[in-house]
Amino acid sequence: MERIETGIDGLTLLRPRLFQDDRGYFMESFNRSIFEDLGLPIHFVQDNESQSEKGVLRGLHFQRPPHAQAKLVRVIRGSALDVVVDLRKSSSTFGQHRTFVLDDATKDLLFIPEGFAHGFLALQTPTLFSYKCSRFYCKESEDALRWNDPQLNVQWGLNNPVLSEKDKVASFFKDFVSPFN
Repeated sequence: MERIETGIDGLTLLRPRLFQDDRGYFMESFNRSIFEDLGLPIHFVQDNESQSEKGVLRGLHFQRPPHAQAKLVRVIRGSALDVVVDLRKSSSTFGQHRTFVLDDATKDLLFIPEGFAHGFLALQTPTLFSYKCSRFYCKESEDALRWNDPQLNVQWGLNNPVLSEKDKVASFFKDFVSPFN
């Protein structure tokens, strides 16, 4: 697995080795010893999967401490514009975001440490999205930032995504007080 730096400390794009032949392909999407060798010692406790139609936007979500989650995300089928925002107030990249296109062709994975908001826009129908989490989901700790926050200025590439009711009324970054150091 190849580690690709993103310009934000801890946020890591991973390119898996694909073994392809006339039958298809094989890849490891997670191997604890490889992650440790890459400097990413992590213990995952929950796997999640969602399917979205083109134009569905999920995010920008995060869990507040003490239930903050690191995530390993990837697209199994389709493609997605993946967006992360650094919420760690002591970080030199606090409030900055990065975007990545994750798809079923490259099979890239994105490791997102604790202290980031995360969201994605499905670019194809269907888009099957998978993510491993380092802590169990806790409803009382869930939070979100507005997908179209003017201060974050994420370029999603569309103006009217399909959103959940929760995401339509998420907080603005200017009103956000970070619980992440």
